[in-house]
Amino acid sequence: MFEGKTAIITGASRGIGKAVAIKLASLGADIAVIYAGNTEAAMQSVSECTAYGVKAAAYRCNVASCEDVKATVSQVKKDFGSVHILVNNAGITRDALIAMMSEDAWDEVMDTNLKGAYLMIRAVCPLMLRAKEGRIINISSVSGLMGNAGQANYAASKAGLIGLTKSVARELASKGITCNAVAPGFIQSDMTKDIKEDNPLLASIPLMRTGRGEDVASAVAFLASSSYITGEVIRVDGGLAM
Repeated sequence: MFEGKTAIITGASRGIGKAVAIKLASLGADIAVIYAGNTEAAMQSVSECTAYGVKAAAYRCNVASCEDVKATVSQVKKDFGSVHILVNNAGITRDALIAMMSEDAWDEVMDTNLKGAYLMIRAVCPLMLRAKEGRIINISSVSGLMGNAGQANYAASKAGLIGLTKSVARELASKGITCNAVAPGFIQSDMTKDIKEDNPLLASIPLMRTGRGEDVASAVAFLASSSYITGEVIRVDGGLAM
């Protein structure tokens, strides 16, 4: 499906990002694994991608840094030739009630989750414009749709991603570039590892279970394969936010 295409996935050393990288690799895409700090985990992602016979490489990058992003995208272009799919998945949490949330906690989350996506889109956009095609998928969250106590910074960043998605979709539609978002609910990952199967939060999920990274990856692959869906937000949440 994606043979001859290159995908950049941020936060691809673990969790949802890793699942997305493996899914796209299984469908023929070459993969640029972007990671923040765990080189061993990033190389494991690369190994699992190349098992499908595609090309893959890992790039350490602070997505909140303009200089890092520019240098990384430039290197990916040298190594792969172009970029056809961008998945902005990198995200962090710094949870606290708003009355006690530090300015640093707010800034760190916004810089990584929202500014990072903006910087990656801005850096990759010229490559897609030249190719007259591209698929941008931003990983938002149901927190950005519903809000979540103790996560004002995270929810705001994820809601901001939805606004970014719709604006970029409108700007780039005439150039053959789509931009969509996926909003996961409670997905099994390092971020949700403390949520146990008997947690009362699960009672609010109609499907009565947490999701898997593969569930999100399938939605990403669907959006990456479509040329006529743009500005959309697909929830992968077991019905939590319906």
